[in-house]
Amino acid sequence: MASRPDPFPEPPTQRRNPLHGLTLEAIVTALVAQYGWAGLGERIPVRCFLSEPSIGSSLKFLRKTPWAREKVESLYLFMRREARRG
Repeated sequence: MASRPDPFPEPPTQRRNPLHGLTLEAIVTALVAQYGWAGLGERIPVRCFLSEPSIGSSLKFLRKTPWAREKVESLYLFMRREARRG
């Protein structure tokens, strides 16, 4: 008798994805703690980091703007690599 495919397969694991399990809020909070709003705005010059910055406004902008989110995630990964080296 042939086996049937599992109707609820396990999702693929993301063991090698360093961002897996992190929320965007956690990433932005860590970057602000490391660089401050001014430093974050220098590294990624977008208005949500430069003009009246807040976590909420930043999250709203980043969720709607894929290119900016990619820059934030890349900066976070860079920050982690630098922390491991130093």
